[in-house]
Amino acid sequence: MLEPPAAPRPRIGGVALVLVGLLTQDIGASIAVLVFPTVGPAGMVTLRLVFSALILLAIARPRLGGISRRGWALVAIFGLSLGTMNLLFYQAISRLDLGTTVTIEVLGPLILSVIVARRASAWLWAALALAGVGLLGYGSFGDLDPVGVAFALAAGATWAGYILASRRTGQVFQGLDGLAIAMAIGAVLSLPFGIAQAGAQLVQPPILALGLAVAVLSSTIPYALELIALRRISASAFSVLMSCSPAIAAAAGFFVLGQTVGWIQAAGIVLVIIASIGAVRSAERLLPPVP
Repeated sequence: MLEPPAAPRPRIGGVALVLVGLLTQDIGASIAVLVFPTVGPAGMVTLRLVFSALILLAIARPRLGGISRRGWALVAIFGLSLGTMNLLFYQAISRLDLGTTVTIEVLGPLILSVIVARRASAWLWAALALAGVGLLGYGSFGDLDPVGVAFALAAGATWAGYILASRRTGQVFQGLDGLAIAMAIGAVLSLPFGIAQAGAQLVQPPILALGLAVAVLSSTIPYALELIALRRISASAFSVLMSCSPAIAAAAGFFVLGQTVGWIQAAGIVLVIIASIGAVRSAERLLPPVP
């Protein structure tokens, strides 16, 4: 007797994984802000990535033998983009509210989608996003820190690279092997910056405990969930879900840090989210499949 064909894998699982990852990531980032006065942004990034690397290496136990040159190149790019993105992002949230930082950071993947689309209509989404950022600055108390904005924009550029590198790494490595190796590379990259900024404060027991909590919430859980999700949903669908991150970040900043969001600022965040989703939808039919 023939068995009925297996039902297609539902996409809701991938969607839920991404949303849970975004929530835990922003809660962890909110906790990290509270530790900045002691170890600084670079010190917090080092604690986060080192603990995340140790946890993932213990869980995955990746075998380093037999990895091809292409595999090493992919995981190295993934690790460099991961470490750089975190260093830039934490520098930004040390100067800007969490919701503001993430809203500006989203412009990186958004602009990439607009460029890939190669349509005049796609630039309307870019204009809408810029209008949203304008409202965001107008709705904030005082002018936005230009250095913080520059760090957020740079983090957005590396975020776009992280999405592509994560997807390709997940297709080459089994399980969490690629993520564990990439996290170790990112941790090594961050070490000189963290030691230079925090020094001996990095090994104080209370700081280590908070660093472990941030690592689990902001790196281990969300990166693992995203890597699994990218095997279940398309890169364009993933980008649409990530476009919702400014709203989640603003909520985390409000509940954990007490960072208020005015009506004008909220409108700016909504405009950027709409523009991000529209840009991804415009580009998804033109993006070639990942080989």
